[in-house]
Amino acid sequence: MPLSTDTISTPARATRKMRGTRRGFRRWALASAAACLTLTLAGCAEVDTTAPSTARAEAAHGAPAKFGTVDCREAKCIALTFDAGPSENSARLLDILKEKKVPATFFLLGKRHIEKYPELVRRMAAEGHEVASHTWDHKILTRISDAQIREELKRPDDAIERLTGHKPTLMRPPQGRTDADVHRISKELGLAEVLWSVTAKDYTTDDSDLITKRVLDQSSRDGIILLHDIYPGTVPAVPGIIDALKARGYVFVTVPQLLAPGRAEPGKVYRP
Repeated sequence: MPLSTDTISTPARATRKMRGTRRGFRRWALASAAACLTLTLAGCAEVDTTAPSTARAEAAHGAPAKFGTVDCREAKCIALTFDAGPSENSARLLDILKEKKVPATFFLLGKRHIEKYPELVRRMAAEGHEVASHTWDHKILTRISDAQIREELKRPDDAIERLTGHKPTLMRPPQGRTDADVHRISKELGLAEVLWSVTAKDYTTDDSDLITKRVLDQSSRDGIILLHDIYPGTVPAVPGIIDALKARGYVFVTVPQLLAPGRAEPGKVYRP
């Protein structure tokens, strides 16, 4: 006989709810990826961007460096970035990064993530990672009003600053969708936008070997790798990705390190 909701323990309900959230995010990601592919020629990918090498050449001001100083004008640098966390997988990811002495950049969601796992946000900052924003509720910024854009960007920044003592300077727009209004409001709020050059499309598979292969096939110098630590296949792929890229001579850095001695300028969009 089927169990009623009342007979299921609280932890079991929480686990089921998290799985449901993850499945919902996966369905959304698949649909949005298809939509973005359809709209590429119509402007989804038509964004005026600045490459890390250009930022370094402009050499504005030194960026903060963690896990040692790396000069990406000389070193073969690459940046690991993770979207849409923290999640129940993030603690294990942080263990892996600490063991391998690899810094990462985390673009965090507010609702159901920052507010649910504040201790992981603090740990990310304490262990030398760059903590940035992926908006509060993953609204598509190009489809909402200016006031809503400000709300989506300001709320996670305020929450992160309360937890870490540092206000984010970077954000990643959901689906990578941005426009002149988003640039203008980001500039007002002191935020630069960061896109990516490598995607494992880990929202389409739990196969860690496939995720690893996709990343390795696309990686190149100054690359920005997009992963999501909310999916069960992603974190198990990270050690293999790190080891293989280190064997190829790559040095892992945060996004600010990738731009140094330049600095991410508010209102600009960065992509290799």
